[in-house]
Formats: sequence, C-alpha cells, structure tokens
Amino acid sequence: MTIEEIIGLVSGLDGVLTLTPGPGDEWPELSWGDAFFYYSPDGVVPTNVQPFATIVTKNYPGDESSRLDRPDTFRVNIHAGKKEFNRQLGQDPSATDTLIAHPVYGSAGWLAVVNPASNTEMATRELLETAYRLARARYERRADSSRGR
Repeated sequence: MTIEEIIGLVSGLDGVLTLTPGPGDEWPELSWGDAFFYYSPDGVVPTNVQPFATIVTKNYPGDESSRLDRPDTFRVNIHAGKKEFNRQLGQDPSATDTLIAHPVYGSAGWLAVVNPASNTEMATRELLETAYRLARARYERRADSSRGR
C-alpha cells in the first residue's frame, strides 16, 4: 500500500476530513507531508478530538522506535479501539509490514504498521474502517448529547 492509496481509501469514507499539511498553511512544519483523518461531516477540523488515523513520514520527538528516518518509510497509525488492539497486537516497532502496538499511544488502543504491504494490507484496510466507524459513533454520541437527547 502506498500513502496515496491509503489517503484515497480513507478519504472516500463518508464524512471524513483529511488533512495533509504542507508549506504555507497553518499547521506546524513538523506535520508537513503527513496525513490526519477525522470524522467530521461538517468539514471543520475538530478541536476536541484526535484523528482516528494518521500517516507519519518521519520520526517525531519521543517517537523514534519505528525508525521512520529510513528511505521510503512511513507508518500508518490507527485508533481501532482496545478490542482490536488486544486481538491484533504485534511486537517489533521497526518491523515493516507487521501490525504493532503504536510505540507511544499503544496503551490508548492505537495500532500501527510501518510500510503496510501484502502481509498487512487487508488488516490495515479493515482497521481503518473500524477506526472510522468508532470515530463516527463518538461524533454522533456527542452530537446527540449536545442536542439534549
């Protein structure tokens, strides 16, 4: 799977807002080249929730164990929930095409894949759809509670 394929897959889901920061926009330079996926049917970047999935193309401070400084290496991060986290847990954070606990946010139910390919393509697709459904359900619960239901 390529970054473009993943962005196309997730962006095609109903109500998904995809952020791909780059030069000249309001997002920090560190985020340029990465992608952030939110369930936001109104098209507005939510200020009170994290994205349900991200693609990172470089090491972030405190998050170097996946060794994203290698050429042509990226990581898909998926907040698929604790149930999927426990079912899918992997091991080595620098292994490619292997489903792993996110090196920093694993305890919060985030999974990750460095350079998803044939071994993890189906699981990555399924987990992205699960993360999307969970994000949509959270959004709808918040919307219902704010309407007083």
